[in-house]
Amino acid sequence: QVQLVESGGGSVQAGGSLRLSCYASGFTSRTNCVGWFRQVLGKEREGVAVIYTGGENTYYSDSVKGRFTISRDYWKSMFYLQMNSLKPEDTATYFCGAVAGYCFFPPPSLENYSWGQGIQVTVSN
Repeated sequence: QVQLVESGGGSVQAGGSLRLSCYASGFTSRTNCVGWFRQVLGKEREGVAVIYTGGENTYYSDSVKGRFTISRDYWKSMFYLQMNSLKPEDTATYFCGAVAGYCFFPPPSLENYSWGQGIQVTVSN
């Protein structure tokens, strides 16, 4: 069973930076798509950035491209989201998510994803 544990997050002023971390364990598939998603109350969960563990391909939503960077530390089983130039519209609960196999981004469905508990990011003016 895949387990994902997020850390980091918090509150920052616009223009600031934060780094989210996700410890991932329990993969049964040799390759996986792991990434970060966010959700605002009343809206659907949306993909932010994902990485394909089989080839290190990365994908970003247009809203964060150039500001956010997803990366992984293979030996520590860690996945990171470095968020720079944060904007108030980046305020959301961020989830680490994973699904077996290749990355399709934006994902056509979140049905088969495993999720962490979520972590709050708040960006103020």
